[in-house]
Amino acid sequence: MRIGFAKDDITPRVGVELCGFGPFRCRKSIEVRDRLWARAMAMELDGRRQVLVALDLIGTALSITGRLRAILGERAGLAPDAVLLCSSHTHSGPCTGPYIGWGEPDPPYLETLPSRIAKACLQALERLEEAELAHAAVPCEGIGCNREYDQDAQPLEVVLRDDWRPAKPELTDTTCHVLTAQAEGRLLGFVSYFGCHPVVCCEATRYIHGDYAGVATNLVEREHPGSVGLFLQGAQGDVNTCVCHKPETESLLALDVIAGRYANAVRRGIAAAKPFAADRLASARRHVTFARKPWGVGKLRELLAEYEPKLHKLDATDAPHEVRMAMVYVTALRRLLAKAAAGQPLAEPTEVAGMRIGSVAILGSGFETFQAIRNDVVAASKGPTTLVCSFVNDSVGYAPDRTAAARGGYAADMVPFICASLPYANAHDELVRELLALDLALAPG
Repeated sequence: MRIGFAKDDITPRVGVELCGFGPFRCRKSIEVRDRLWARAMAMELDGRRQVLVALDLIGTALSITGRLRAILGERAGLAPDAVLLCSSHTHSGPCTGPYIGWGEPDPPYLETLPSRIAKACLQALERLEEAELAHAAVPCEGIGCNREYDQDAQPLEVVLRDDWRPAKPELTDTTCHVLTAQAEGRLLGFVSYFGCHPVVCCEATRYIHGDYAGVATNLVEREHPGSVGLFLQGAQGDVNTCVCHKPETESLLALDVIAGRYANAVRRGIAAAKPFAADRLASARRHVTFARKPWGVGKLRELLAEYEPKLHKLDATDAPHEVRMAMVYVTALRRLLAKAAAGQPLAEPTEVAGMRIGSVAILGSGFETFQAIRNDVVAASKGPTTLVCSFVNDSVGYAPDRTAAARGGYAADMVPFICASLPYANAHDELVRELLALDLALAPG
């Protein structure tokens, strides 16, 4: 197999709003702590070429993926399903997803972004050379805790101890997968995979960086001059970093510690990686419209009548969280009602997409996938190494597991409206079914 790596700087201008922790926080960036990158791994086998892309971004709308595919189709002849765009979900970068009130998008940044990503992809294709692939799965502990079923945001002095572990590690990701590509003794690049929200730095922080995953990847790259490292976000939907929602000074201190923990896991993976047969290269995608709760125009108008008065009271101001959150709901409901009036479907389609590289299958969706869903997919998948990724090609909100969906709350009920969508009816079972169908399409024979 021939492999090539490249990266391009996608750091925004200082002053753009950072994405996350809304509503309407006006969290404008003040400095670059670490650069943000678009990193690409190009592969070629028996005349077939495909590109795996990793971004230090919150996520991307499907329209951005479409523009990237158009550029690469025109300039490199790549088929649409031969491009897989994966975002880390850093909350310390610009707003590039469909989020209402969770960071103001910057039009010049969004307009230039697909071309900047394409530049890395085209350079990676130009650098294709014969290389040997290797893989390792190594322990990766002391980073995350399950925010749905475990204690969240413990004191800093507790979680920064080297021996800290969550009460329920089995409800988090505890393994880091690492792929390496070597050519004549040189490390061309590496890919690391792990599932945990990059939220060491939260609503009180204003620095641009890729959070623990981006900082760690930059560290390991510098230790291997000329190499390029990609990070693939796993099933992070219900897993936060062990430090979250702290003041800026504490967050920045913890960022170095937690990034160091992840970098150590990646280092161990690079050292332990064993060659495997890269005898198959495949890619596939499936267009899907996931079922939503059966809410009609009457329900939407009822909700609008509930939230609009919060904004229109004579003593209302834009300061309270409740008022700003009401603006999110009102904006989403007005958009949905306008769609209904125009005869458009309220459920937007998305896609699931994946790649197979030898025995390694990468299965992705635009969801923030919960751990239980990942576990179900891995248990039923065809191959020995299955990586279930969040934030692939699109950003469509959470895929909560059955328990969280039945309980309701932020992931199940609020985030769909932040994405101007209706809540999902059964994301757990539908996503498992679609990812396993994708896995079957990628399987040999």
